[in-house]
Amino acid sequence: MAVEQLDIHLVLMMPEILVAIMAMALLLLSAWTHKGGAGVIHWLTMMTIVAVVLVIQVGSGTATTFGGQFITDDFSRYVKVVMCLGMVLPVLMSADYIRGHGMDGGEYHVVTMFAMLGGMIMASSGGFLILYLGLELMSLSLYVLAAWRRDDRCSSEAGLKYFVLGSVASGLLLYGISMVYGVTGGTGFAEVASFLGKPEGHGSQLLALGVVMILAGMGFKIAAVPFHMWAPDVYQGAPTPVTAFMSVVPKVAAIAALFRILFDVFPTYHVQWVPILQLFAVLSMAVGAFGGLVQTNIKRLLAYSSIGHVGYMLIGLVANSQAGAQGVLVYITIYLFMTVGVFGLIIAFDRQGLGENISDYQGLARKQPVMAFVMAMFMFSMAGIPPLAGFIGKFSIFMAAVKGGFIPLAVVGVLFSAVGAFYYIRVVKVMYFDQPEGEFKVTLSGGGFIVVSLSLFMIFFWGILPGDLLAWTGASVQAFH
Repeated sequence: MAVEQLDIHLVLMMPEILVAIMAMALLLLSAWTHKGGAGVIHWLTMMTIVAVVLVIQVGSGTATTFGGQFITDDFSRYVKVVMCLGMVLPVLMSADYIRGHGMDGGEYHVVTMFAMLGGMIMASSGGFLILYLGLELMSLSLYVLAAWRRDDRCSSEAGLKYFVLGSVASGLLLYGISMVYGVTGGTGFAEVASFLGKPEGHGSQLLALGVVMILAGMGFKIAAVPFHMWAPDVYQGAPTPVTAFMSVVPKVAAIAALFRILFDVFPTYHVQWVPILQLFAVLSMAVGAFGGLVQTNIKRLLAYSSIGHVGYMLIGLVANSQAGAQGVLVYITIYLFMTVGVFGLIIAFDRQGLGENISDYQGLARKQPVMAFVMAMFMFSMAGIPPLAGFIGKFSIFMAAVKGGFIPLAVVGVLFSAVGAFYYIRVVKVMYFDQPEGEFKVTLSGGGFIVVSLSLFMIFFWGILPGDLLAWTGASVQAFH
C-alpha cells in the first residue's frame, strides 16, 4: 500500500522530477564533455522541455499530494506550460550568443533548468515552506545567471546587486511566513485558510503584518514598485538571453504564487491586501511609464516597461474576481511573446556589436525594412494598440477592474498606458525617421528566426482571434472563484 501511495505522489510530480533528473544528468554531461558538448546539451535541453510539456498535458482535474503540500490542477498546468515556453524560446535563440561570448553553454542550460524547476514548484505549492523552497531554488539560479559573464563588470555588478537585494526580499518573505505560522499554527495553505475561516482567525495585527511582509517579498520577485530598484541595472548588466528569461519566467512563477497566497490562503483578508496591491499597481504603472521616457539603453527601457506591465497585472489581482484572474493569465501569456520577440531582435543586433542603445536602431527601416516592421509591431503591441494582442491583454485587465468596481484604478491604468506608449513609439520613430549612422547588416540566427516569427504570429493571431486563449485561461482559473 505504501508503494502504491508513493507511486501516486511521484506521478503527480512527474514534470518536476523529469526536469530535475535531466538537469543533473546534463550537469554531469557538461563536466565530462566540457565546451565540446554544448551543442548536444542545447538540443537535449530543448527535447526535455518538449517532453515536460507533453507530460503536463496528460493530467486533468485537481489532486494534492504529500499532505496537501503539492497541488496539481488546471491552473498549475497552464502556468507550467507558459514557464516552459518562457524558457525554451530564449534558449532556442541564444545558441549563437553563447558561442560568440565564450560562455559555457552546458552549465548555462543546466542552471536555467533549475531556475525553471523552482518556478514550477512555486506554481504547485500547497504550503508556505514548499513555496519558499521553490522560490529560493529559482532565485539562487537567477543570481548565477545574472553574473554569468564574470569578465564583464556590468554583469558582475548585476549579479551582486540582484543577490543582495534578493536576499533582503527573501528575508522579508520568510519573516512574514513565520508571523503567519505564529498566529495560525500551520504553514500549509489549507491549514491557514481553515484557521482564518474561524472567528478567532480575524483581528490579529501580527497576522496582518505577516501578510504585508509576504506581499513585500513577492513584490520584489515581480519587480513591483517600491521593490523595483534592481530591475534596470540587472536587465542591462545580465547577458541578453538571461534578461529575456528573467523578464518572463520569474514573473510567471511569482504571479502564480500570488494566486495561491491571495485566493487560496487569504481570501477573507481581501480588505487588507487589496489596498496594498492597489498601491503597488499605481506606483508600478507610474514608474514604468515615466521612468522609461528618459532611457537611452533599450534593455533598461524594457526593464521599466516590465515594471509598468506588472502594474497592469496587479490590477487583475486587485479586481479579486474570476475575470480579473483570467485577465492576469491572458496578459502574462501575451507578455511572454512580446518580450521574447523583442529580445530575439536585440540578440540579432548583438551579433554585430550593436543593439543595446536605442540610437543603434536609427534608420533601420531604410536598411532592413522587414526587421524594422517586426520591431515596430512588438512595440505597438506593448503599447496596447489594436489589433495586436497587447490590446487584448490590457482590455481584459481594465474590464475586470471596471466590473469589480475599481473604475478609478482602470482610468489611471489607461492614462499611464498612454504615457508609456510614448517611449515605445519613440523606438519606432528612431527606426523610420532618423538617418542611419553607419552601415550594418543584421541577420537572425536559425533559432532566432523561429522565435521571432512565432512571437510575431501569436501577437497578430491572438489580437484578431483571442477566443482560444480566453477559453484556456478561463478554464484554468475556475478553481479560484
